[in-house]
Amino acid sequence: MFNRKKLIPKSIFITGASSGLGRALALDYAKKGITLFLCGRSIERLEQTANACKKKGADVYTFAFDVSEASVCESAIHNANNIKPLDLIIANAGVSGGVLGMPENKIATLNIFQTNIWGVVHTVIPAISCFKEEKKGGQIAIISSIAGYRGMASCPAYSASKSCIKAWGEGLRGFLKPYKINVSVICPGFIETPLTDKNKFSMPFIMEPKKAAQIIRKRLEKNPAIIAFPWPMAFGAWLGSALPSWIILPIMGKFPKKEK
Repeated sequence: MFNRKKLIPKSIFITGASSGLGRALALDYAKKGITLFLCGRSIERLEQTANACKKKGADVYTFAFDVSEASVCESAIHNANNIKPLDLIIANAGVSGGVLGMPENKIATLNIFQTNIWGVVHTVIPAISCFKEEKKGGQIAIISSIAGYRGMASCPAYSASKSCIKAWGEGLRGFLKPYKINVSVICPGFIETPLTDKNKFSMPFIMEPKKAAQIIRKRLEKNPAIIAFPWPMAFGAWLGSALPSWIILPIMGKFPKKEK
């Protein structure tokens, strides 16, 4: 149930909760009176996150699956909603460029799109269905990235996938407002996660997952359309998206690429 002044969720569904930002979000929300539904591909790591959240007093349920599997994802969300009506669903699961040590070739690109775009779609569509059925509204948080503000030569498939879900989330916000379903798109900069561990280049303003999770939770309470941080990178990304291509593309072409 939501507080009237702030959106304070009591029942939360998080994808990609076995590590990185998803794990940090689960731990940040975990406390007595909170029910968490945690999802991830690694059963072992998922149980580690669940146990840590239980120690903080939360009621925790786990679902091990890949968000690219539409029917399994839909089933998990509806099962969770039947256990306790959901207040907040965080579509966090994602992969980066250079996944599995590969450059953004055909295989990696398809994998990135499958997880970062269709994985989000497979999460959000059932969430909308649940919230409409309950007729009490709800909140959806879509994890995009500052890399989604403009196509980046250093990670074209990754930035394209994050741009896609950013635009979709922005459109859904107005589209779902009549149903009292709030949608926020989250665009963080570099966060210390397994996705960034493989990066050999300098990552300005890189942030610990715990701090990023705290920022996201506190800002989601105010129901903004966009949560972009840290502010210097957010401003730079916004400026880069506003500048004409003949100025910004040559600059972005010099950004460091993922290791092959």
